Amino acid sequence: MSHEHKLAIFRGTLKFKSNTQKIWGVLIFLSIVTTIEVALGITKPEIFVANTFIGMKLLNWIFIILTLVKAYYIAWDFMHLRDEKSSLRRAIVWTPIFLVSYLIFILLFEADYIYNVFKDGFIQWDF
Repeated sequence: MSHEHKLAIFRGTLKFKSNTQKIWGVLIFLSIVTTIEVALGITKPEIFVANTFIGMKLLNWIFIILTLVKAYYIAWDFMHLRDEKSSLRRAIVWTPIFLVSYLIFILLFEADYIYNVFKDGFIQWDF
């Protein structure tokens, strides 16, 4: 495990970034992303609700992407992935991204199939 410290340049001198600065940076970033999610969830802009991409509303895609960004940043900062070797970072980050993408793919195609069976098939909607 690499224990290199990040340096910041202030007025020509090198100083270590304090843990307090890192914590505030994480808080601000996650707060901004969460505020965007909440604002989009409350307002539900028509452009994101009316349009679809690969069988799902654009608003849902935005929520999924922002959630993955937050999850990546939390792992990056709180699991100290920024200090690890790039191969370990890739193994930890790309595995869940692949699995979430695969889950979304399965859910979309299965849901579309079930919808078409109920819509065009012999089984009627009971709910």
